[in-house]
Amino acid sequence: MEDSRRFAPAVARNRAVIKEVLARHLPASGLVLEIASGSGEHAVHFATHFPALTFQPTDPDAAALASITAWQAEAQLTNLLPPILLDVMSDDWPVRDADAVICINMIHIAPWEATAALTRGAARILPPGAMLFLYGPFKRGGQHTAPSNAEFDESLRAQDARWGVRDLEAVAEIARAAGFTAPVVEAMPANNLSVIFRRQS
Repeated sequence: MEDSRRFAPAVARNRAVIKEVLARHLPASGLVLEIASGSGEHAVHFATHFPALTFQPTDPDAAALASITAWQAEAQLTNLLPPILLDVMSDDWPVRDADAVICINMIHIAPWEATAALTRGAARILPPGAMLFLYGPFKRGGQHTAPSNAEFDESLRAQDARWGVRDLEAVAEIARAAGFTAPVVEAMPANNLSVIFRRQS
């Protein structure tokens, strides 16, 4: 039988430190919507460590959905829901309400319009005070925070001119326009950031 699970090396490196940040900011209970779940390894890790929360993984890619399903079947976690197809660019998300939205390593491998769509979509489904969590590399003040991030940015743009490491201030501005507070920013290993927005009332 074919194993549909994908293995993302970055997950093994970052899931523990991301979990520590989430532990300080997630609600005690409720539904956590993960956007662009990729392999599904993050969803399994977080569902394992936050049993009082229910996790809904999503992705627009069929192979990713198959991987998430395979990881879910292996984990047998009652608080990890089957993955669903969700395209952030759609104005009609299949999830209508959530208590938190998390999105890890997506906005730099998607068109800039996807970041705006993500903030708008999250604002539609989150109650006041709820969290939108972003993780990944960011520029600050228009400048890369490390030479490795500059090299990564070049490699992304070589693959697709619409991709690239985003400027944190630009992301914060479109999140503000969508109805979020200024972000809480936490420095992470490998020159990444955790960025926590809260839905305004």
